Amino acid sequence: MGELKVMVDGGKASAGAPLGPALGPTGVNIGAVVAMINSKTAALAGMKVPVTIKINKDKSFDVEVGLPPISALIKKESKAAKGAANPKVDVMGNLTIKQVVSIATTKYDKLNAIKMKKCAAEVIGSCDSMGVTIEGMKARDAQKALREGKWDAELKD
Repeated sequence: MGELKVMVDGGKASAGAPLGPALGPTGVNIGAVVAMINSKTAALAGMKVPVTIKINKDKSFDVEVGLPPISALIKKESKAAKGAANPKVDVMGNLTIKQVVSIATTKYDKLNAIKMKKCAAEVIGSCDSMGVTIEGMKARDAQKALREGKWDAELKD
């Protein structure tokens, strides 16, 4: 019958906008949809999560939860409230290489990288635009260290 794609707060979806108005005309049980979304996104609390709701002709539905953007994962891991207004000067948080690898592993299938090292480089690149350091280094310095093999043992490429 149809498909609806929305971004919701992990574990905090509600029958209000954007779900309620979009689901109302389909005739599905909005409460059941919201409950299913909240149960499937509970582990991603505090992050915006892409959700796809597939509505069948018999008013049944399936909920598919996507992965949050890299920036949301970085904010969660670094405990930063938001990215830096001026990332060249401001530092909003710090990640260990273990946290970078964790984020890279989470997003590995969705990124265009074929090796974990390249995937980690993409995560570090996102840190650069958010004002997040890696092991106390500016992101550009961390990328240089990554290219030079400083963390090859952690990456297991």
